[in-house]
Amino acid sequence: MTIADIAIPDSALAKEATELVRDTADELIYHHSRRVYLFGALQGRNRGLVFDPELLYVGAMFHDLGLTEAHRGSTRRFEIDGAEDARAFLLRHGVPEESARVVWEAIALHTTPEIPAYMAPEIALVTAGVELDVLGIGYDDLSDGQRAAVVAAHPRPDFKRRILQAFNDGIAHRPHTTFGNVKADVLERYTEGYVRPNFVDVITGSPWAE
Repeated sequence: MTIADIAIPDSALAKEATELVRDTADELIYHHSRRVYLFGALQGRNRGLVFDPELLYVGAMFHDLGLTEAHRGSTRRFEIDGAEDARAFLLRHGVPEESARVVWEAIALHTTPEIPAYMAPEIALVTAGVELDVLGIGYDDLSDGQRAAVVAAHPRPDFKRRILQAFNDGIAHRPHTTFGNVKADVLERYTEGYVRPNFVDVITGSPWAE
């Protein structure tokens, strides 16, 4: 399958990754994850980056699995849950540890601005795909036709509201994990009683005398 002139990986590993996400996540996360792959690959082409499509695909497909019901008991950052799932999946399929680590880092860092752009192409492009689909960063890097082709294949009805709700649902039980990252904005807006931790307060309230 080709969408917006980007081929969807069709290896056995990629197909199993797709099936796993379809079985684990809802339609919102599935379509978002496929768009992340397509937008990331398009941005990689724009930037002249050489990347492994299969690793980028797995990184994109697993990047939000930490928000799913399977991880509602977790006390780790949701990014780490998805990264661990992806790494275990890849190692089970005989993917070298170094490649699995690239995917782990791509997922673990996908909500961390700027840093991924200086790392391996697959890491940079998972973040680029997420930023384009969720935040609109790089929107004008693609043509109207490219964006339309991706959205036609993987629609985003009421996406802004629904993805924010999915973020909140996936992290509200572990509010401490949002300290120092953008998901604190989500809980502040959608979770009653949430109080954003303040970095200065943490320092001044530490047990050190001075």
